[in-house]
Amino acid sequence: MPDFNHSVSFVIDTVRGCRRISLRSMTAENSNVFVESEFAPLRTMVVSRSEFRAPDSEAFLGHSMPVEKSAVEILGAVWGREFGEVYPDMQKAWEAERDELAAVLLRYGVQVLRPRVFTEVEKESAGPGGYANFFVRDPWFTVGEHVIEGVLQFPHRRMEVLASRDLLLERVMPSGARYVSLPQPEKSPLGHPGAGPFLEGGDVLVLGREVFVGHSGMATNDLGVAWLSKYLEPFGYTVTPVALPAHVLHLDCAIGLVREGLLIACPDRLPDGLPPTLRDWEQIDVTEDEAAAMATNGLPIDSTTYITDAEFTRVGAELRARGITVEFLDFSVSRLFGGAFRCTTQPLLRAD
Repeated sequence: MPDFNHSVSFVIDTVRGCRRISLRSMTAENSNVFVESEFAPLRTMVVSRSEFRAPDSEAFLGHSMPVEKSAVEILGAVWGREFGEVYPDMQKAWEAERDELAAVLLRYGVQVLRPRVFTEVEKESAGPGGYANFFVRDPWFTVGEHVIEGVLQFPHRRMEVLASRDLLLERVMPSGARYVSLPQPEKSPLGHPGAGPFLEGGDVLVLGREVFVGHSGMATNDLGVAWLSKYLEPFGYTVTPVALPAHVLHLDCAIGLVREGLLIACPDRLPDGLPPTLRDWEQIDVTEDEAAAMATNGLPIDSTTYITDAEFTRVGAELRARGITVEFLDFSVSRLFGGAFRCTTQPLLRAD
């Protein structure tokens, strides 16, 4: 892990709806940024907010919303409206899920950071395309000492990175980490994403110097994979593409790395099988229905401790039989949106 000795930070405040940035001093111990793997000891984690205004119609997506099957009817009532306006009780429960996750992480000694909520100016600027600030895993991600702002394919999620920008300026800019972003995609007709490049954090799994990148066509695309390869390979990384079926949004909806030599996977979501590096690992299989409900989307705190939903008692029992401490939480509202614990979090520091 690199040595961090920088001492400049950024202060961001809001004046009449505008973000203002100024400098201040900052101690090095608060600026460490490094992610060694999916299961290295978690030190600093960002936990999502719970904001969603659906686009005015499904035409903005270009295809059906990638959500849990049980959520189709629920979310069908929110086109053009805020989720909390339509379902105030579920909104409170959704926020409570994220707060409870943060509390568990704090109990294990993890520093927890939260993105800000959107400003009214940002909400208004989203227009009929809607906005989302609910899965911090996707708009940016960390590989080693590289923090990368991606580009999301769904228009209503493309400004999601703005809610984390203050954290990135405060934590990443003073550190020794590199901070880059993908080129912005061109404008395209309604319902057609265009060429991209598109690269989303839910598709990116880190295992030391190898980075697995899923691509189904719904999120990350080939151009996004090529961009990441071009950027990371000079630093000694190997980028391994992993094909996914067209209905699977992200790689973490098909594979979850628990510890060295142990993973959770859905074979039905891996048409070419596991990547070669992972084929000798012990595998806990889940069905298509379990994967659709986010059974692979748990969160290792370290190589011996894992968070998953109380829904997945079978998976939890399999993990416990292999010596893993399992923390069960109810994440039923979060899972309606097609994501769970990994989607809700983004590490800034994961290292021994």
